[in-house]
Amino acid sequence: MTDNATTPQETAGRRTALQGLRAIFIKLGVLPFFLAGALVIFTILSDRFLTFDNMTNVFRQSVYLTLVSMGQMLALITGGFDLSVGAVVALTSVVSALAMVALVGIFPDAVWLVIILGMLAGLGASLLVGLVNGAGVAFFGVSPFIMTLGVSSVVAGISLFLTGGVPVSGMPYAFADAFGFGRLWDIPVPVIVALVAILAMWVFMERMRTGAHIYAVGGNIKAAVLSAIDTKRTLIIAYVLCALAASVAGLLLTARVESGEANLGGSIALESIAACVIAGVSLRGGIGRVINVVLGAYFITLAQNGMNLAQISSYMQMVLLGGLLILAVIFDQLRYRMMMGRA
Repeated sequence: MTDNATTPQETAGRRTALQGLRAIFIKLGVLPFFLAGALVIFTILSDRFLTFDNMTNVFRQSVYLTLVSMGQMLALITGGFDLSVGAVVALTSVVSALAMVALVGIFPDAVWLVIILGMLAGLGASLLVGLVNGAGVAFFGVSPFIMTLGVSSVVAGISLFLTGGVPVSGMPYAFADAFGFGRLWDIPVPVIVALVAILAMWVFMERMRTGAHIYAVGGNIKAAVLSAIDTKRTLIIAYVLCALAASVAGLLLTARVESGEANLGGSIALESIAACVIAGVSLRGGIGRVINVVLGAYFITLAQNGMNLAQISSYMQMVLLGGLLILAVIFDQLRYRMMMGRA
């Protein structure tokens, strides 16, 4: 026997380790492996990457993608997806900014009334987009891909028409001070908004009946119908909440840049789908967890931050993020086969 020969104990140990990795992969998807890989690679490439300040900064930057990804998760769990979230971010920004600028002239001394009404205008516009998406998918049986792609084009065109492609300025300073750069208990306000939204989404999906209905519709819509679940109502609720989540992100981004922008959220649809798929949300519907999606959004932001620190060009970052999405989809297929006992 040579020195390189493995003992039965070593073989059993390796088999146990592989079984453990397989169990983690089936339960959590590819996210833990991607996170570990990113931490190792970017720590090697930059000594500033794995510092407390940078990790905190990444968490703060991930707020906007987290909000949009949680909404995207709802659409994916129903078995569809929403390509219009980026356009909703832009529409919310434009409508809320235009409303505030108009209302400042009517109520010059009521700053917070102007801000609240402007924000409600942006949320109302996104509500309409969500209703159109949901109605198209639920009542007319339009493919979610075609429906949300068409709506995305319409909404993006409306945003550009309303502004002429020019940023909308003149909003009350208090809006940016409070929601863009404000702090409460020394915590940035956007982070507080995201934490409240995460808690609300977790309660909705894990503790409320409508959340269970969303899982049921995505898992098996025929069984959901036979179980007396109102599938059309459930689909509409999912798409409306998806649009509202994107709208909240749009309001926070508008406060951050201090103007209404028709080009906000340009790549956020792809990034939110990537965050969800990497987080284990199945493209077939019925599977996905809120906390995993939060970590998925954090991973995407972490990867972008690491690539910036490693001085990788923005064009190459697009290539790498697209590659990650393709890998995540491939691993999703493999995971599905493992769950079905075919691999």
